[in-house]
Amino acid sequence: MTREEIMKLGMDELEERKAAIASETDEADAEKLDALTAELEAIEERIKALDLEKEESRKAAEAVAKGAGKVIENRKDKETMTNLEIRNSHEYIEAFAKYIKTGKDAECRALLTENVSGGMVPVPEFVENRVREAWENDEIFSRVAKTYVRGNLKVGFEISATDAAVHTEGANAPAEEVLTLGIVTMVPQNIKKWITVSDEVLALGAEDFLAYIYDELTYKIIQKAADLVVTAITGAPAASTATQVGVAQIAGTVSASTIIDAMAALGDSARDLVFIASGATIATVRKAALNAQFAYDPFAGLTVIKKDGITGAIVGDLNGVQANLPEGDSVTFKFDDLSLAEKDMVKIVGRLYAAIAVVGPKMFAVIAGE
Repeated sequence: MTREEIMKLGMDELEERKAAIASETDEADAEKLDALTAELEAIEERIKALDLEKEESRKAAEAVAKGAGKVIENRKDKETMTNLEIRNSHEYIEAFAKYIKTGKDAECRALLTENVSGGMVPVPEFVENRVREAWENDEIFSRVAKTYVRGNLKVGFEISATDAAVHTEGANAPAEEVLTLGIVTMVPQNIKKWITVSDEVLALGAEDFLAYIYDELTYKIIQKAADLVVTAITGAPAASTATQVGVAQIAGTVSASTIIDAMAALGDSARDLVFIASGATIATVRKAALNAQFAYDPFAGLTVIKKDGITGAIVGDLNGVQANLPEGDSVTFKFDDLSLAEKDMVKIVGRLYAAIAVVGPKMFAVIAGE
């Protein structure tokens, strides 16, 4: 059974399925055992959630029996709370921190008023804000077009097309348009970063712990996502193919002259133009302009973005790159407190599922820098 199916079962059905799994394990191979183990974990999670609901109902019934009208009022307040309000509560932040440490989300889901089974567990709002701020502060990834489509995504683009024509009344009809299209297939990959932390870090308060983990791992993962944007542009072919969008290649060193050549190679759709290069390359262009006593900006008004590790430079509009994030832009975590237990260290793995590709023709030019 799938996890979604298990989360809809009642207690009797869960016990029945547990008994069935016990009989199936005797003749199961390694792959089947992994699947059965995953089922058992989901069943235990569902049982825990049902037990929690039962306990809350019992306490409410006892309070009503004793005439505690205040409890009824509190229950009404709880029912009118939105998920956003719950996500900001101390109880939810504590439960989410436990979920990050253990991978078990039953306590988080029990606190939510909507969508309590299946799907992604929503992060507390203060964590969401930290992640959003980290995305927005990255000058490259904040400019990239983003989608959130599940699975592989295919994006069509124009390789070539004949121009429109003026038709004079009474004259022969203009020739039919000849259009050649290509398709970029975006296949998501895991961008991962892991760290080991001490037991002392785990002992931090829930909010401090979450802030530490998200700041440390999210920053590195976003930085890698920006690196992949650069790689997608610099690794593109000079001319478009049936499966890849071409990027103009400008020979020579990076200078005021080759920057102008790169801008000339762009199409009309490239509007929000940037110049991406290493700090050393940016400094070289600026010093050359000073030494030559240029009376104008050598970057011709482009937004200059420093990105170390680039050979040469990129000129273009970052809207020509698309990032598809099937699981959203929140980093997810896995927690391992066993493999390094003898050192009192815990391994935490952060993951972002993403596909990044150039999808806009004539949106970029790469200056070789040689």
